[in-house]
Amino acid sequence: MWSSKMKVMTRLSATANNIFRFYYDGFRSMSWWGRRAWLIIIVKLLIMFLILRLFFFPDFLKTNFDSDEERSDYVIEQLTGNK
Repeated sequence: MWSSKMKVMTRLSATANNIFRFYYDGFRSMSWWGRRAWLIIIVKLLIMFLILRLFFFPDFLKTNFDSDEERSDYVIEQLTGNK
């Protein structure tokens, strides 16, 4: 017999498959103009989140603090305002 975990996993897998099919069929049947628009959107997002982050947003915590404890203390101070 199937355990409850297996049933849940099967349902999740089927749901994920249905979601993938929904978007796959939608993009496949999209017009030429729509595909180009989505390509432009994806390229812009990649530029914003990958390339700009690498060059303009350095890892502040790693460069200014040596240990994880110092980093966590700094974050807590910034969030709560306690010193």
